[in-house]
Amino acid sequence: MAKRKPSDYFLGLIMVLLILGLANWGTNGISGTNRGIGTVGKKEISAQQYVNALRQQLQAFSQQVGSTVTLQQAQALGIDKSVLAQVVTSRTLDNEADQLGISVGDARVFEQIVAIPAFHGLDGKFDREAYRMTLDQNNLTEAEFEATLRDDVARSLLQGAVLGGLPEPVAYADVLGEFIGERRSMTWAPVTAAALAAPVAAPTDAEVQTYFETNPDAYTSPEVRKITYVWLTPDMIQDSVTVDDQAVRDLYQERIAEYVQPERRLVERLVFGTEEQATEAKARIDAGETDFDALVVERGLDLSDVDLGDVSLDDLGPAGDAVFVANAGDVVGPFLSNLGPALFRMNAVLAAEEVTFEEAQSDLRTELANQRARRVISDSNDQIVDLMAGGATLEDLADRTDMQLGQIDWSVDVTEGVAAYTPFRTAAAAVEQGAYPEILELDDGGIFALRLDAVTPPAVKALDTVRDQVIADWTVSATNAAIAARAAEMATAITGGASFEDQGLIAVAETGRTRQDFVEETPPVFMTTVFDLEAGATTTVENGASTIVVRLDSIDPPDPQDPTLIAQKESFSQQAATTIMDDVFAVFAEQLQAATEININEAAVNALNAQIN
Repeated sequence: MAKRKPSDYFLGLIMVLLILGLANWGTNGISGTNRGIGTVGKKEISAQQYVNALRQQLQAFSQQVGSTVTLQQAQALGIDKSVLAQVVTSRTLDNEADQLGISVGDARVFEQIVAIPAFHGLDGKFDREAYRMTLDQNNLTEAEFEATLRDDVARSLLQGAVLGGLPEPVAYADVLGEFIGERRSMTWAPVTAAALAAPVAAPTDAEVQTYFETNPDAYTSPEVRKITYVWLTPDMIQDSVTVDDQAVRDLYQERIAEYVQPERRLVERLVFGTEEQATEAKARIDAGETDFDALVVERGLDLSDVDLGDVSLDDLGPAGDAVFVANAGDVVGPFLSNLGPALFRMNAVLAAEEVTFEEAQSDLRTELANQRARRVISDSNDQIVDLMAGGATLEDLADRTDMQLGQIDWSVDVTEGVAAYTPFRTAAAAVEQGAYPEILELDDGGIFALRLDAVTPPAVKALDTVRDQVIADWTVSATNAAIAARAAEMATAITGGASFEDQGLIAVAETGRTRQDFVEETPPVFMTTVFDLEAGATTTVENGASTIVVRLDSIDPPDPQDPTLIAQKESFSQQAATTIMDDVFAVFAEQLQAATEININEAAVNALNAQIN
């Protein structure tokens, strides 16, 4: 396995960061960015270095959480401090490289510059004007950027020197590979109630009483909260909302493409580089030398890559007429498409569909009424809040507004009516007695408010009220215990030399199973149990209403030719090497910082933070 050099690793990382940084830097200038914010040894930390690093981190974090993260939010999480620490660490390394006399020539710097895509023109080659403009947009001169790049490359050389002697963790990868790749061959069979000589006898009263007392949670009623509430949903008032006929017609016209669809075809399109290539491919199909599917594979594509789905005549452009007269399975072309010359295969005809206005208007009217009812509720929200602020009770709201009054004995098991709404259940679980009601929103645009009147705490039910359930539960438990006992007897017999067939079991043989495998119709602990066995041993694994008898037939070493295992070992080695290098270099950097004079101008940092948006 090829070992990646630490210097290559860090230089590659630096180049990625440079490329991302140049692609993501903001175009708004920061006043005073030419001033430094501190020094590390003889190296100055420029304001621009800190600003660029912070902006890059803000953007990365925003992408991670899926929304824009402000600097204030980042500061609350300590991101600004982390960025400053990273910049200080980088400059510490730069200072050490200087002290050791590590430097990089102009030719090496130029090689790095021309490799950065942000500086390439439309032809994909280095463009000096693009280079100049990109740096100018980010408040950098060529000299400043090249000095930064020179420091970065020198720093990578220092890192390579520190980490170059670290051994590759081959033994670590081999041990993990051995563990994961080790295989087992086994024989197993389920034991069910059919293996019992007779069903378990009905429980005695004493057994019922004992089972009831030892399983109180199963027979405890949940906390019940007596709640008074008012609510208003669009469905309650939409019948009283007036919907203009013209509005219904307008909505139908807006969605005419949904209601009136022309005849369509299911089509696949295979694009070629030249018309000659497409013509030659069509000739091969016509001669029976190949077919459309084979051509797709030749091009290194999947059928999903060439699938156009259902398309209309107009969607197909020049190929439309030929495709629409073709029979299912026919290949036509070549025709010019927006991606180049292509062959088209027609797979199926989809008839034209039309839903008339008369057929659609009822649903459209209901939809518009619901939308307007939502607006009515939204518009009335302020009035209702004002009434509550003036001392109106829930009962008053029901008298003076369209809100409807109700009561519910709510528990976690109640999910009907108003309790079908998640916001209501959440509020009902959290409300406290004496709390001032507030207007909250429902999922469908409705609103509600509630008041907790009383709480009945959880309580164990009387045995007489749940006796039938207790008997049923006891019977299941006793049956499963009897099955487990019978399975244990069978396992003992098999260990003594009996076969699965002797015990009346239908056995399943498994070979070459690894720890990562899952055997269908077995519980998650099945493979763990099997891998704990000695070869030839037999045991049982409970599996709900059955118990599995399993015998380990052989322990086999990993397959050294298994491509999955080879890839996993490679991954283990790379991950471990990266972790070791990170840890070693972190210690090295900490020791350097401890021995280096560091001065940070906090006022300058705070001033920069205030200007970042």
